[in-house]
Amino acid sequence: MKHVMKGLIFVLAFFLINQAALAVELGEIPPKVELKEKLGGRLDGKPWSSEELRGKVYVLFYVDPDEKDTNNDASEALDREKFSSDQVQSVGIINMAASWLPNFAISSALKDKQKRYPTTIYVRDYKKVLVNAWKIADDSSNVLAFDKNGKLIFRKDGKLTAEEIQTLIKLIRNHL
Repeated sequence: MKHVMKGLIFVLAFFLINQAALAVELGEIPPKVELKEKLGGRLDGKPWSSEELRGKVYVLFYVDPDEKDTNNDASEALDREKFSSDQVQSVGIINMAASWLPNFAISSALKDKQKRYPTTIYVRDYKKVLVNAWKIADDSSNVLAFDKNGKLIFRKDGKLTAEEIQTLIKLIRNHL
């Protein structure tokens, strides 16, 4: 029985190490993902590609609808900074598959959010594409920031602390 347990622990550890190794790392450009058709896309139905995360500093919120308020403090802090839309762009990608809420209800809430944050690009991910491709935490609220070349400069899976929000803002300023 000890040998079986040791074997299971070894396999689990190997799996976790490999999964961690596949996660998007700071300083890297993540693998290209496209959200279109059955996979998702923008609120207006047009496709979205991660290749769009270039030319400006991008702050990407990848959110489970059930965790939609988790990082409101970060959203509001960024809004207060009044960064130029020529230099900084926010993207909100909703992990539609992470919620029991019907898609039409989530989409309706997104349209309301679009009115509050008109310069933010809102995107739906119906099949957890980013969870799988970038190893982002599922059923969570994630914040990622990218420099003008598309390299990851900040990542937090879960709720940002006040200090982490200030770090994010400082990194954005440093990459303008």
